[in-house]
Amino acid sequence: MSGKLSEKLLLYQAQTKRDPEAYAKLYDEYVKRIYRFVYFKVSNHEEAEDITSEVFLKAWDYLQEKKEIKSFAGFLYRIARNLIVDHYRAKTYKSETVITVTGEEATEAGDRGAWSEKIEIKIEAQGILQAIKKLKQEYQEVVTLRYVDELGIDEIAEITGKGKIAVRVTLHRALKKLEEIMEK
Repeated sequence: MSGKLSEKLLLYQAQTKRDPEAYAKLYDEYVKRIYRFVYFKVSNHEEAEDITSEVFLKAWDYLQEKKEIKSFAGFLYRIARNLIVDHYRAKTYKSETVITVTGEEATEAGDRGAWSEKIEIKIEAQGILQAIKKLKQEYQEVVTLRYVDELGIDEIAEITGKGKIAVRVTLHRALKKLEEIMEK
Protein backbone atom coordinates (compact mmCIF):
# COMPACT_ATOMS: atom_id res chain seq x y z
CA MET A 1 0.00 0.00 0.00
CA SER A 2 1.36 3.42 -0.90
CA GLY A 3 2.33 5.90 1.81
CA LYS A 4 -0.43 8.41 1.06
CA LEU A 5 -3.08 5.71 0.83
CA SER A 6 -2.08 4.10 4.13
CA GLU A 7 -1.99 7.58 5.70
CA LYS A 8 -5.53 8.26 4.48
CA LEU A 9 -6.67 4.90 5.86
CA LEU A 10 -5.07 5.58 9.26
CA LEU A 11 -6.58 9.06 9.26
CA TYR A 12 -10.00 7.59 8.47
CA GLN A 13 -9.69 5.04 11.29
CA ALA A 14 -8.53 7.65 13.79
CA GLN A 15 -11.33 9.99 12.79
CA THR A 16 -14.36 7.73 12.39
CA LYS A 17 -13.53 4.90 14.79
CA ARG A 18 -11.52 7.04 17.22
CA ASP A 19 -8.82 4.40 16.92
CA PRO A 20 -5.87 5.38 19.14
CA GLU A 21 -3.62 2.77 17.49
CA ALA A 22 -4.16 4.29 14.05
CA TYR A 23 -3.42 7.73 15.48
CA ALA A 24 -0.31 6.35 17.20
CA LYS A 25 0.98 5.20 13.80
CA LEU A 26 0.37 8.67 12.36
CA TYR A 27 2.12 10.13 15.40
CA ASP A 28 5.13 7.87 14.89
CA GLU A 29 5.30 8.91 11.23
CA TYR A 30 5.35 12.65 11.94
CA VAL A 31 6.62 13.31 15.46
CA LYS A 32 10.32 13.66 14.53
CA ARG A 33 9.60 16.03 11.65
CA ILE A 34 7.24 18.21 13.69
CA TYR A 35 9.70 18.27 16.61
CA ARG A 36 12.55 19.30 14.28
CA PHE A 37 10.40 22.06 12.77
CA VAL A 38 9.42 23.37 16.20
CA TYR A 39 12.92 23.06 17.66
CA PHE A 40 14.38 25.04 14.79
CA LYS A 41 11.98 27.86 15.65
CA VAL A 42 12.22 27.86 19.46
CA SER A 43 15.82 26.61 20.00
CA ASN A 44 14.95 24.90 23.29
CA HIS A 45 14.45 21.14 23.70
CA GLU A 46 11.91 21.33 26.51
CA GLU A 47 9.81 23.99 24.82
CA ALA A 48 9.99 22.12 21.51
CA GLU A 49 8.83 18.91 23.21
CA ASP A 50 5.94 20.74 24.91
CA ILE A 51 4.82 22.40 21.69
CA THR A 52 5.16 19.15 19.72
CA SER A 53 2.98 17.36 22.28
CA GLU A 54 0.42 20.12 22.08
CA VAL A 55 0.40 19.86 18.26
CA PHE A 56 -0.61 16.21 18.42
CA LEU A 57 -3.17 16.79 21.17
CA LYS A 58 -4.81 19.55 19.14
CA ALA A 59 -4.74 17.35 16.04
CA TRP A 60 -6.43 14.50 17.93
CA ASP A 61 -9.12 16.86 19.26
CA TYR A 62 -9.71 18.22 15.76
CA LEU A 63 -10.00 14.71 14.31
CA GLN A 64 -12.71 13.89 16.82
CA GLU A 65 -14.80 16.72 15.37
CA LYS A 66 -14.79 14.70 12.10
CA LYS A 67 -13.83 17.66 9.91
CA GLU A 68 -12.18 17.04 6.54
CA ILE A 69 -8.39 17.14 6.36
CA LYS A 70 -6.78 17.24 2.91
CA SER A 71 -3.18 16.68 3.99
CA PHE A 72 -2.36 15.43 7.47
CA ALA A 73 1.24 16.67 7.18
CA GLY A 74 0.12 20.13 6.15
CA PHE A 75 -2.46 20.11 8.93
CA LEU A 76 0.17 19.26 11.56
CA TYR A 77 2.62 21.88 10.32
CA ARG A 78 -0.09 24.52 10.33
CA ILE A 79 -0.97 23.69 13.97
CA ALA A 80 2.74 23.77 14.86
CA ARG A 81 3.19 27.10 13.11
CA ASN A 82 0.25 28.62 14.99
CA LEU A 83 1.47 27.29 18.34
CA ILE A 84 4.93 28.73 17.70
CA VAL A 85 3.36 32.13 17.01
CA ASP A 86 1.39 31.81 20.26
CA HIS A 87 4.58 30.80 22.07
CA TYR A 88 6.42 33.92 20.92
CA ARG A 89 3.47 36.14 21.74
CA ALA A 90 3.64 34.86 25.30
CA LYS A 91 7.41 35.14 25.47
CA THR A 92 9.08 38.48 24.89
CA TYR A 93 12.61 37.29 24.28
CA LYS A 94 14.18 34.93 21.78
CA SER A 95 16.75 32.37 22.85
CA GLU A 96 19.87 31.59 20.83
CA THR A 97 21.06 28.14 19.75
CA VAL A 98 24.24 27.11 21.52
CA ILE A 99 26.15 24.06 20.41
CA THR A 100 28.37 22.58 23.09
CA VAL A 101 30.81 19.73 22.78
CA THR A 102 31.11 17.35 25.69
CA GLY A 103 33.70 14.72 26.46
CA GLU A 104 31.13 12.02 25.66
CA GLU A 105 30.99 13.13 22.04
CA ALA A 106 34.75 12.95 21.80
CA THR A 107 34.72 9.41 23.19
CA GLU A 108 31.82 8.35 20.94
CA ALA A 109 33.61 9.69 17.88
CA GLY A 110 36.53 7.35 18.48
CA ASP A 111 39.79 8.70 17.10
CA ARG A 112 40.85 12.34 16.90
CA GLY A 113 40.19 12.61 13.14
CA ALA A 114 36.56 11.52 13.43
CA TRP A 115 36.04 13.79 16.42
CA SER A 116 37.58 16.74 14.59
CA GLU A 117 35.37 16.09 11.56
CA LYS A 118 32.29 15.95 13.78
CA ILE A 119 33.19 19.33 15.31
CA GLU A 120 33.71 20.90 11.87
CA ILE A 121 30.29 19.67 10.76
CA LYS A 122 28.68 21.13 13.88
CA ILE A 123 30.42 24.46 13.39
CA GLU A 124 29.33 24.59 9.75
CA ALA A 125 25.76 23.67 10.71
CA GLN A 126 25.77 26.37 13.38
CA GLY A 127 26.95 28.91 10.79
CA ILE A 128 24.15 27.94 8.42
CA LEU A 129 21.59 28.12 11.24
CA GLN A 130 22.83 31.56 12.25
CA ALA A 131 22.63 32.72 8.62
CA ILE A 132 19.08 31.38 8.30
CA LYS A 133 18.09 33.17 11.51
CA LYS A 134 19.24 36.45 9.93
CA LEU A 135 16.62 36.04 7.19
CA LYS A 136 13.23 37.59 7.66
CA GLN A 137 10.62 35.25 9.18
CA GLU A 138 8.88 34.47 5.89
CA TYR A 139 12.16 33.36 4.31
CA GLN A 140 13.20 31.34 7.36
CA GLU A 141 9.95 29.43 7.23
CA VAL A 142 10.06 28.41 3.56
CA VAL A 143 13.75 27.45 3.73
CA THR A 144 13.14 25.36 6.84
CA LEU A 145 10.09 23.63 5.43
CA ARG A 146 11.77 22.91 2.10
CA TYR A 147 15.29 21.89 3.11
CA VAL A 148 15.10 20.86 6.75
CA ASP A 149 11.68 19.21 6.73
CA GLU A 150 11.98 18.20 3.06
CA LEU A 151 8.42 19.20 2.16
CA GLY A 152 7.22 19.77 -1.37
CA ILE A 153 6.08 23.10 -2.78
CA ASP A 154 2.42 21.94 -2.60
CA GLU A 155 2.67 21.18 1.11
CA ILE A 156 4.48 24.44 1.87
CA ALA A 157 1.79 26.34 -0.03
CA GLU A 158 -0.88 24.65 2.08
CA ILE A 159 0.95 25.33 5.35
CA THR A 160 1.67 28.98 4.61
CA GLY A 161 -1.61 29.70 2.88
CA LYS A 162 0.17 30.98 -0.25
CA GLY A 163 -0.03 29.87 -3.86
CA LYS A 164 2.58 27.51 -5.30
CA ILE A 165 4.12 30.21 -7.47
CA ALA A 166 4.35 32.59 -4.51
CA VAL A 167 6.11 29.86 -2.50
CA ARG A 168 8.60 29.26 -5.33
CA VAL A 169 9.33 32.98 -5.63
CA THR A 170 9.72 33.36 -1.87
CA LEU A 171 12.03 30.35 -1.75
CA HIS A 172 14.14 31.70 -4.61
CA ARG A 173 14.46 35.10 -2.93
CA ALA A 174 15.26 33.48 0.41
CA LEU A 175 18.06 31.40 -1.12
CA LYS A 176 19.54 34.46 -2.85
CA LYS A 177 19.48 36.38 0.43
CA LEU A 178 20.97 33.40 2.30
CA GLU A 179 23.76 33.19 -0.24
CA GLU A 180 24.52 36.90 0.30
CA ILE A 181 24.60 36.44 4.07
CA MET A 182 26.86 33.37 3.81
CA GLU A 183 29.34 35.23 1.57
CA LYS A 184 29.79 37.96 4.20
